[in-house]
Amino acid sequence: METSIFPVDARNIGRIYAVRSTRQDDILDDLAIELDENSEDAKHLLRAAEQLKCSDIPVAFPTETVYGLGADATRSEAVRGIYKAKQRPADNPLIVHFASLKQLRDLLAPSQAIETKALTNGHTPDSHDDDPIPPMYRPLITKFWPGPLTIILPNPPNSQLAPEVTAGLATFGARIPANLLALALIKLANIPIAAPSANASTKPSPTAAEHVAFDLDGRIETILDGGPCDVGVESTVVDGLCDPPLILRPGGISAEQLRSCAGWENLQIGYKNAAETAGSQPRAPGMKYRHYSPRALVVLFEAGARAPTVEDMGGYVGGNAKLGVIRTRCWTIDAGNDDAPIMTIRSDENGNTDAQVEGAGGFAGLLATLHSMPLPSRTITTHNLSAKGSPIELLDLALGPDTAGVARGVFAALRELDKRDVDAILVEGIDETEGTTAAAVMNRLRKAAEVNVAG
Repeated sequence: METSIFPVDARNIGRIYAVRSTRQDDILDDLAIELDENSEDAKHLLRAAEQLKCSDIPVAFPTETVYGLGADATRSEAVRGIYKAKQRPADNPLIVHFASLKQLRDLLAPSQAIETKALTNGHTPDSHDDDPIPPMYRPLITKFWPGPLTIILPNPPNSQLAPEVTAGLATFGARIPANLLALALIKLANIPIAAPSANASTKPSPTAAEHVAFDLDGRIETILDGGPCDVGVESTVVDGLCDPPLILRPGGISAEQLRSCAGWENLQIGYKNAAETAGSQPRAPGMKYRHYSPRALVVLFEAGARAPTVEDMGGYVGGNAKLGVIRTRCWTIDAGNDDAPIMTIRSDENGNTDAQVEGAGGFAGLLATLHSMPLPSRTITTHNLSAKGSPIELLDLALGPDTAGVARGVFAALRELDKRDVDAILVEGIDETEGTTAAAVMNRLRKAAEVNVAG
């Protein structure tokens, strides 16, 4: 099939506004859209929404984290289309994306939603007693939705969700993305959307439409291009159904931020426990399989590890005599040093500028933030080295010291160097204890790496 990329600018699709209920702490109870019928951007969005409703071929679209590959979460054939396009293992569950809390509640308790509408003329009552969303999650929803947070929920009896979404589990992951195009697409389709990252399975996650096209060209029909993603790593996945609550996957919201919410003070890390061991079924995406990997060998140097010498690099060189290096905080290049062209420097300047993701600031924050953050510069500098008389072409890509910038750029950097046919990519890791996204970056890099050099 032919794959087409359609540019869509949220500023040009028409009017989008929130519909609030009488629940004072609801961030996005419902969403309303008035499309501009003369806008090409709106037409592209409508076309994609119709495909989601009627086709079994998934649609790629931007979120604030990474690009997603979406399909109707209520139809088995459509969900199987995701697994087919990605070539993804069938026991890896999918996250379901919603446009509003109302849409999520309707899935969790459809009969209750009908009764509520009849009794209240569409207005949700003040009491939280009838809320099918477990009260444990209300502090997180209030603070972080829309945003890069996925919550684990019980799959209701006689669920509308296709069984392929949950991969046989009794629960599913749900989130409301902080991206206006994603919200508008889901609202127009009027169905919950199952959407993993829009990459070929095991490959680096896509943070731009071009990454999706590179992986899935000929496997899907439609890619909505909304520009580069803001966060760059997937959502944090939390399970509040167990005691203590767990983080199942690190992402755009940190453990510290979650622990600041009532009821979440004793949050524990769950992605390094037995759920990740071979033979177990993953409870959330990204827990089990090797992931985020380019074709080239990835060598991860943990924070504090000595930078590789020429002799070290010679051990990673293959038939192409090319190596890539991704630098972050402390590595600097001295191509004139025959023994140690990559040097480790200790620097305290601007080393911990980890951006805090405090949610989207509600729906008003989304409306006020229509410009995506640019991806970090991907300028590659080439250095010619020699190891024991053999030439090495070193392709150097510096992401800079800012953790948020590293997160937005690391997948793109892996892809860019892989396109240059390097034999291996040497990556300077960052300290995972530093803040919001550092743990997520290192989690993804460890899953991508075949060789890990300790600090």
